[in-house]
Amino acid sequence: MTEFIWWVFAALAIGGAAGMVGGRNPVASLLSLVLTLFSLGVLFVLMQAHFIGVIQIIVYAGAIMVLFLFVIMLLNLGHDYRTDIRNVGWITVGSVLAGFMFWLIARTFLEFEELAVSGPGVLPEAAAEEHGVVGAIAMTLFDEYVVGFELVALLLLAAIIGAMLLAKRRV
Repeated sequence: MTEFIWWVFAALAIGGAAGMVGGRNPVASLLSLVLTLFSLGVLFVLMQAHFIGVIQIIVYAGAIMVLFLFVIMLLNLGHDYRTDIRNVGWITVGSVLAGFMFWLIARTFLEFEELAVSGPGVLPEAAAEEHGVVGAIAMTLFDEYVVGFELVALLLLAAIIGAMLLAKRRV
C-alpha cells in the first residue's frame, strides 16, 4: 500500500510541476506549485522523515506560497479573466483527491494507533539521546535527505526568479 501511495503522490508532484510551468494564469500556476510542494511533503513522510515533511507543507506550501500569492495579486498579473481552474473537471478531480486524502489520513491514524500499542522505536530515541533532538533531525536531514532539501531550495529559487522576470516584463 505504501508503494501505491508513493506512486500516486510522485505522479501528483510531477503533474503539479508541469501545471506550474505550463499554466497561463499565474494563480493557477501557484496552486499547481502548492500541489507539488504538498506532494513532496507526503513523499518525505513516506520516507519516515516526518519533521521534514511537515515543515515542507507548513513552511513551503503554506507560508511562502501565500507570499507569492500576495506578490501576484500586488503586481496584478491576472487580467485575462479566463477560467483556468474552475472547470467541472478540476472540481471533480479535486473532490476525488480530497476524498482520497481523507481516507489516507484516517488509515494512517488507525495504523499509528496500532504502532503506538506495540511500543516506540528504539532508533529515534537512541539518536535523540546521543545527539539531542535537534541534532538527530539535523543528522538525518543533512545526511540522508540533503538532495531533496536542496532540490526544494532550487525549485523555490527558480520560482522567485520567474516571478521577478514576469514582474519586470509588465512594468
